[in-house]
Parts: sequence; structure tokens; C-alpha cells
Amino acid sequence: MPLYMYQAAYTPESWAAQMKNPQNRVESVGRQTTEVVGGQLIGGWYCLGEYDVMLIADVPDIESMAAIAVAIAAGGAIKSSQTTALMTGAELVAALKKSGAVIKGYKPAR
Repeated sequence: MPLYMYQAAYTPESWAAQMKNPQNRVESVGRQTTEVVGGQLIGGWYCLGEYDVMLIADVPDIESMAAIAVAIAAGGAIKSSQTTALMTGAELVAALKKSGAVIKGYKPAR
């Protein structure tokens, strides 16, 4: 199954609610949302910077990952998010090999 990195930034209201009831939601929410689409949570972390949480999810397809991202966004607890498809080294090597065929037919605008 494809791997995805999902990053999200909480709203101030969400942080306030979590301060009233501290718990590790990145694990519980991450596990529940990935399992409901037939996937698996590889891991979840809190972080400092532009995003507050980060999940690595192994889900069946991009539609499943989009469903997770849309459902979380619809909940109103985050102000921004980003989803990134992840590739293994072997997948990158395969893409690099295919790029030779693509470049033969590609004509840049000049």
C-alpha cells in the first residue's frame, strides 16, 4: 500500500480544548482514521514549527488518504494541513528510469 505523510496545524480553539483534557490524540485519531479506510498508522508525532502533528499512514490508495484529510479538515480543529505521497528508494529509481522516455517526448516552452 502507498505511504503518505499527513501534517496538520491546530486552531487555537483546538489547543485550548486539548489543554482542558490532555491526551495523545495523534495516536488514537491517527489509528482510527487510517484503520477505517483499511490502512495502518505507521506512526504519529507532535512537532514544533508550521505544523503541530504529523502522521505516516499506509493506506490502500490516494482516495483513502484524501478521505482522511477531508474528514479531519471538516471537523474544524485544524487551520491548515498538507498531504505528501512518499516513495521508497526503489520507487524513485523506477521513476528516474521512466523519466528518460518522458523527456524524449517533452518539449519545453521557449
